[in-house]
Amino acid sequence: MSLKLEHVTKRFGDFTAVKDLSLTIPDKEIFGFLGANGAGKTTTFRMILGLLKPNEGTITWNGKKIDYNVSPHIGYLPEERGLYPKLKVKDQLVYLARLRGMRKQDALKELKYWLGRFHVEEYFDKRVEELSKGNQQKIQFIAAVIHKPKLLILDEPFSGLDPVNVETLKAAVCELQDSGVTIVFSSHRMEHVEELCQHLCIMHHGSPVVHGGLKEIKRAFGKKNVIIHADFDLEFLRTFSGVAKFKQTALGAELQIDREEAAQEILNEINGKGFIRKFALEEPSLNDIFIEKVGASYE
Repeated sequence: MSLKLEHVTKRFGDFTAVKDLSLTIPDKEIFGFLGANGAGKTTTFRMILGLLKPNEGTITWNGKKIDYNVSPHIGYLPEERGLYPKLKVKDQLVYLARLRGMRKQDALKELKYWLGRFHVEEYFDKRVEELSKGNQQKIQFIAAVIHKPKLLILDEPFSGLDPVNVETLKAAVCELQDSGVTIVFSSHRMEHVEELCQHLCIMHHGSPVVHGGLKEIKRAFGKKNVIIHADFDLEFLRTFSGVAKFKQTALGAELQIDREEAAQEILNEINGKGFIRKFALEEPSLNDIFIEKVGASYE
């Protein structure tokens, strides 16, 4: 059981939004889509949902094309929020759940569970426009999961949330995965993808530049980071053998090395030159990999 995209291309006139995208998204895992605005993430989601038809290629879930027969098993949190501001939370979410084939009593039970899970039980009878932006986001999330989907697509779910609400939503996403839901989410925040995802795809101008398992991607990158905190000048390491990148910091330096053995050589070189508070060899971050593959950092 998995979601498969095979040689998918989507054009709008002369503009190609997604180009020859082939991916297998494993069942019951959290899969991350990374990319700057315009990279093709939302267009890909809309094709998975059947809202847009690809010009070329096929998209299947469990071997079948996605149509209205399977849509009750799919949940979607769009990047552009779409709640009715004047409607009360309970009326709105029960209505949306009924559209997905739920009975009213089941929808109310599920709604009360999620409101309690997010500690916002008092919003049951409030209009959406009375809620803060962060709490509207929680209600939108509940709308995407109330019918207990098997496949959940979240487009920038953490955007605009304060750190406390980000953690609350992250915990909910992990809880859903533990219960067997396949989750696909997009983000331009590397740390969220790094923390939650086993597999990912980095999109750039509609094409995948990196995709696969997070561990394998990091291993294949080949480079590692060395963090040094020391009370003496480390500038001389800028041209040291094996150092691909050098960045001075307030506490010392951060280095990117192109082979693991260089870390030991650097440690030997700085040993005895002064007090070393920290010397750490670390895996490359997704940000490092993105910069290397796409050529620009982004937030």
